[in-house]
Amino acid sequence: MVDLASDFLDRKTPIFRDDVCFFISQSGETADTLAALRYCKGKGSLNLGITNTVGSSISRETDCGVHINAGPEIGVASTKGYTSQVVSLVMFALVMSEDRLSLQPRRSEIIAGLKNLSADIKEVLEQDNMISSLAEKLYESRSLLVMGRGYGYATCLEGALKIKELTYMHSEGILAGELKHGPLALVDEMLPIISIITRCPVYGKCMNAILQVTARGGKPILICESGDTSTKDLVPDSVYIQVPHTVDCLQGILTIIPMQMLAYHMALLKGCNVDCPRNLAKSVTVE
Repeated sequence: MVDLASDFLDRKTPIFRDDVCFFISQSGETADTLAALRYCKGKGSLNLGITNTVGSSISRETDCGVHINAGPEIGVASTKGYTSQVVSLVMFALVMSEDRLSLQPRRSEIIAGLKNLSADIKEVLEQDNMISSLAEKLYESRSLLVMGRGYGYATCLEGALKIKELTYMHSEGILAGELKHGPLALVDEMLPIISIITRCPVYGKCMNAILQVTARGGKPILICESGDTSTKDLVPDSVYIQVPHTVDCLQGILTIIPMQMLAYHMALLKGCNVDCPRNLAKSVTVE
């Protein structure tokens, strides 16, 4: 299970000696995460840290872990720290599954995706001018929704967070399956909606949500895979940001980069400080 460190402590989550707990923090000094780590140590679990800072409290106090080696990150809003954490966790899962014969085809697919990841990221970065033009149309909006499903949901949450941090605009990441449970009431021709739709097992359900949006006058911006002509045929009037196809568990690395770039360009247009957003600090050292 995945849990936020602050909520994890509030609920006094049961932890046992045969549990393995991961603690993920870019700085390695996040107060809530450190408190959760110390709680789990008291329960006798095996504790692993994922951090970008050698010698940080989390790297010292965990039993073992991974330094993601993303290099210094100057801006408060994490970008390469986030993507490097995803890669580190995927590689950890690969090591854990290497003795499972039934998982070898899946492992080979993921390893091939990792080898091509650098070239795929360069291809996404080449769309900077197009994303900058899109930012000019969006930066004066009052609110923005980002929706997706499956692996794309993490991109929605992280992308919406980047827009909040850098542009001070209200943005919300939502599950596409929850659209009819409330968010659909917000949809009209004025609300910017970004949808993450890749060729994964939940593609059909994501497309259904997009069609629900267009039926109510919405004009979603789609982050989809290169060469996905069927999606363009179904939603011909949308703006498309295309990313290369890769294995599903790595697709979130490619789909978050356009969101990071969009937040950056929108912040510049609004005159915001992209490195030091107001009211925020790089390391959250108090609860």
